Amino acid sequence: MRTWLLAFAALFVAVLPVNAESFVVSGDHASKLQVETIAQFEEPWAMAFLPDGNLLVTEKPGHLYVVSQSGQKREVSGVPTVAYGGQGGLGDVVLHPDFATNALVYVSYIEAGEGDVRGAVVARAILKTGGEPHLEQLEVIWRQAPKTSGEGHYSHRIAFSPDRHLFITSGDRQMFTPSQDMNVNLGKILRLNDDGTVPAGNPFQDKGEMATSFWTIGHRNPLGLAFDSKGQLWSHEMGPKGGDELNLIEPGKNYGWPIVSNGDHYDGTPIPDHQERPEFAAPQVFWNPVIAPAGMVVYTGKLFAQWQGNAIIGGLKSEGLVRVELAPRPGAMLARETERIPFGKRIREVEEAPDGAIWVLEDRAGARLLRLTPGE
Repeated sequence: MRTWLLAFAALFVAVLPVNAESFVVSGDHASKLQVETIAQFEEPWAMAFLPDGNLLVTEKPGHLYVVSQSGQKREVSGVPTVAYGGQGGLGDVVLHPDFATNALVYVSYIEAGEGDVRGAVVARAILKTGGEPHLEQLEVIWRQAPKTSGEGHYSHRIAFSPDRHLFITSGDRQMFTPSQDMNVNLGKILRLNDDGTVPAGNPFQDKGEMATSFWTIGHRNPLGLAFDSKGQLWSHEMGPKGGDELNLIEPGKNYGWPIVSNGDHYDGTPIPDHQERPEFAAPQVFWNPVIAPAGMVVYTGKLFAQWQGNAIIGGLKSEGLVRVELAPRPGAMLARETERIPFGKRIREVEEAPDGAIWVLEDRAGARLLRLTPGE
C-alpha cells in the first residue's frame, strides 16, 4: 500500500523551468538539477564510460559511438549486423573489469535466424580507439535459445559482478511459459564466466544442461540490472497491465512469471498476485500504474550525497527518473520509492560518470544525451 501511495503522490510532482539548461523539481525529498545537453542520437539504448572519460553509446539500428564529454561523436566500425525492429537491435554495452589492460567490451544485440525468427546474443570484442575506432576479434559468447518469432521482450541487459562474473537478462520473448521451462534460457537471469562458459556454483545444477547457466528464473522482461555497494544484484522488469517490479536477485529463486504478477493481462484477465503464492519471490517495489522502467544505476558517487546507495531508474511511460532508496531492514521491504524527477521525455538509459554526475539518454529518434549535476 505504501508503494502505491508513493506512486500516486508522485503524479503530482511539479516541474518549474528555470532556463534552457536547468529545472527545479518540487515535492518530497525534492532535488534541484542542472541539466546540460551533450549530444543527440537516433534510438539510443545504452552507454558506458571509458577510463579516459569518453563514453560508448549504442543506437538500436546498429551503430556504436565513442562520445567525448563535449559531445563529439566518432562511429566505431566492426559492429556486427543486427536484426533491427520492434524492441530489437543493438542493445547493451559494458566494459570488462580489466578493460584498462585487455580493452574488451561486451555488446548485446539481436541476431536473425533461419526463417522469421530471432534472438538476443552477447558478444565480446577488443575496442581500438586510436585513429578510427573499431572492434576487433568479435566473438559471440552467448545466445538466447530458442530463437522465436516476434520482436519483443529480448531484455539482454548485461552487468559484471564484483567477483567478475557476467550476468545477462533474458526476456520471455512474449511467450509467457518459457520463464518456467528449465530447458530454455528465456525468462531467466544467467551467470557466466567472462568467456561465456558456465561457472561452478550456479544454483540449478540438477535441472538439465541448459539450466546450469541460470541464476534465477520466472522473469518477464528485465530491462535494468545493477549491483549495489554490498554486492547485491538488483533488477527491474516490465509487468503486463500493471505490476512493474524492482527485485533483489538472489540465486536459485523463482520470481513467478507468468504464474503470479501484481498486474493483469492486457485483456483484463486477472493474474494471482505474489501474496497468494508465497513460494515465489515477491518484488521489493512494484508499480501500478506502470512506470515502464528502462536503464538503472545504483548511485555510489559524492556529487549527489543524498542519493548514495539509491537506485536511479529511467522511466519510459513515466517520462523521467525514479529514485528508490535501497536500505535493508530486517523483516521489512528492502526498498521504497522516494522521488520522481519528470523530464517530459521517455528515459531509456542512466549511468553514473566517474565524477559522480548522472548521465541519461532519452528514447527514440532525436534523443538527447543529458548530463545532470546538482542545481544551485
